[in-house]
Amino acid sequence: MASSDLCHKIETDVEIKASAQQFHDMFWKRPHHISTACDDKIHACELHEGDWGTVGAIVVWHYTHDGERKVAKVLVEAVDEENNSITFRVLEGDLMKEYKSFVAHIQATPKSDGNGCKVHWIIEYERLHDGIDHPETLLEFAVEVSKDMDAHLISNN
Repeated sequence: MASSDLCHKIETDVEIKASAQQFHDMFWKRPHHISTACDDKIHACELHEGDWGTVGAIVVWHYTHDGERKVAKVLVEAVDEENNSITFRVLEGDLMKEYKSFVAHIQATPKSDGNGCKVHWIIEYERLHDGIDHPETLLEFAVEVSKDMDAHLISNN
């Protein structure tokens, strides 16, 4: 990403009870099931191009953020199955009204005691101008989605 005072990175961790692989596999291979886990936030994830579970796939997310229904067309840019990480780059949609670039990195790391994992979210973005807010509420949204996915994953074991 270009160096500028408009370019930033924010990150957070959330601990969940589901395994790192369960969490990662849902984002990587079955993102269209995430709406089942948190239907108040994620309404649908549709395959636009490519195949589920492949780098280069383009998916369209329908979600509600800050009380508004929104859409984001994203590219599955990178996946590291061994480290349970995935990178999404937003190509089109509501976020691109405020950001020149918007990339989300998600990595699930098993906890040392073997119970659950830590999900690390990183959002890298470039705002279109100084008047655009930093996406802290989107990071909190990601935490809430992670918790909802966790509840869904552990209830289905």
